[in-house]
Amino acid sequence: IKSNQLNSPQLDSNAPRSIYKSEIWTHFGFYSKDGGRDKSHAICKMCLSKVKYCGNTTNLRAHVARHHQDVEVKGKQATSSSQLTLEQVTSTKFASSSPRAAKITHSVIYYMCKDMRPLSTVEGDGFRFMMNTLEPRYTIPSRQHFTDVALPRLYKEEKTTVLDELRLAERVALTCDSWTSRSTESYVTVTAHHIDEWKISSHVLQTRPMYDSHTGENIAGLLREVVDEWGLRAKEPVVVTDNAPNMAVAARLAEMDHIQCFAHSLNLASQKALKLPAVARLLGRIRRVTGFFRRSTTASHQLQLKQAQLQLPQHRLITDVITRWNSSYDMTERFLEQQPAIVAALLSNEVRKNEKEVFTLTEADITCAEEVLKALKPMKDATKVMSEEGMPTLSVIAPLHAKLVMETEENSEDSQTVKDIKAAIAQDLSKRYANDETLYMASAVDPRFKNLPFLPEEKQRLIYSRLTDAIVTEKQKHSVKDQPAPSSEPESQPIPNMPPVKRPRASCALADLLGSTFPTQKNDTETKSDQEAAEDEVKMFRMESPLPLNGDPLNWWMEHEGAYPHISTVARRFLCIPGTSVSAERVFSTAGDIVTAKRSVLKAEHVDQLVQIVFKLLFYVVGMCKLTF
Repeated sequence: IKSNQLNSPQLDSNAPRSIYKSEIWTHFGFYSKDGGRDKSHAICKMCLSKVKYCGNTTNLRAHVARHHQDVEVKGKQATSSSQLTLEQVTSTKFASSSPRAAKITHSVIYYMCKDMRPLSTVEGDGFRFMMNTLEPRYTIPSRQHFTDVALPRLYKEEKTTVLDELRLAERVALTCDSWTSRSTESYVTVTAHHIDEWKISSHVLQTRPMYDSHTGENIAGLLREVVDEWGLRAKEPVVVTDNAPNMAVAARLAEMDHIQCFAHSLNLASQKALKLPAVARLLGRIRRVTGFFRRSTTASHQLQLKQAQLQLPQHRLITDVITRWNSSYDMTERFLEQQPAIVAALLSNEVRKNEKEVFTLTEADITCAEEVLKALKPMKDATKVMSEEGMPTLSVIAPLHAKLVMETEENSEDSQTVKDIKAAIAQDLSKRYANDETLYMASAVDPRFKNLPFLPEEKQRLIYSRLTDAIVTEKQKHSVKDQPAPSSEPESQPIPNMPPVKRPRASCALADLLGSTFPTQKNDTETKSDQEAAEDEVKMFRMESPLPLNGDPLNWWMEHEGAYPHISTVARRFLCIPGTSVSAERVFSTAGDIVTAKRSVLKAEHVDQLVQIVFKLLFYVVGMCKLTF
């Protein structure tokens, strides 16, 4: 070994620098051996110690850290100038057409629709700061881009999906109602309902401004536009609206079957009861007490203390809304629930020293309130049932109507107030839904009510006769659809060289003796007609055990569709019809959150797009309807 190599071992000058990029090699080298380098050990230039070399720098760094703590060794040498730094990478913006940028833009418009944020959100400094932190390479498009491009694109995707679903529907039912925005613009919303794989599927079709008066003729024109735009002419649409006369006229002019909203009918009948002098006086007194607790912070605080002391639920008092009868019911029910705490709070010194006059209810008032709740309880339960959206509700109207009319019959034990309430409700309900065969047909195909116990026997036979006729009509309709088109191709020639078909034996002794007793083939004359087949299917359906009232009729039909194929087709046509226009009215609440004070200048077309998308995201993204992003 040469002395100069021992004293100062050097890296092979011919070795490529890519192999020794770490700065640790400034302190290590190799001995020469046989014209090359001995790489079994590295030599520390600072202490000339031999360190085992295994192809990496781990042992070398450990040696420096252990024996030369004053020497600072950094990581690898800087990479080549052709490799971009992290700063350079993050400063390179996405192209607007890149998949990553498009996905983020789609997520932003989804966020604004789902959470009902104004489109001006993208111009906010806080939003831009957040997006820059999350993805510095993304350039937020302008508000105009979201308004004119992103939102219409999302609406177009959703509309295409809805059109495809409606095209496959057996029948489509519509609900229609109007509302007024913050900017005092009048809108009419139309929703659609159909059965898809024995699940009720609902969509908001459109929310259009209506600047003309809401006459039956104008609304009929709007309904015709909806039918044409969404291709519903062949779906025999039926429309469900409130009981306003203009809606009935609109349905007749648009040549659609019309169903009156049962929830609206319940509201009208209940309002008649609430307007009775004794009931109105009672509600006024309760409203006075609840209003006092809403105005007085001292009384409200004392109420909370008394609720805790009396171990009552920590519920706030309710003040009713005049247009919603069930809010008056809820107000009275909550008052009776909290009545001990209310009395204790009103008698407390803290409340009395601040209020000169404290109004309370008498024992007679409390008794009257309890009687009112008892009399209106069936109406409250019926309203709750009709507000469900996942279950068929048209089939429930007839049995509920019959039950409510029966519940309003006078009882000798009833007080005068209860008698007056029952009389008012009975008078209003009895003039509605008289002999409506559509409702009876819907109940007949609902396995919960198929026995029609609320109808006399003669009427039951008539309805099942109508059901049989409907089955025959459906069979004939489908036989026409399934009939193959005449072929223009020439008849095919027989295939040559086929073995001859064996003919059956001309006679058989056993067949001669017992053929008439044991026939092997059915006589063609025994083939049942469509009418007979329909009657047999209806007879078998009626023999089925009824479905419990808490069961799901759509699930029942999913399991029994094969057993009753023709009745199931008729069931699809009736069970898809909602018994209320709750769907359209529910849009009003959604729309109120969309057309807020910050977005009161939204264009009508953007209101239409946002309402449809938001309604789907809020109510039908899980379970009932499909929506993918």
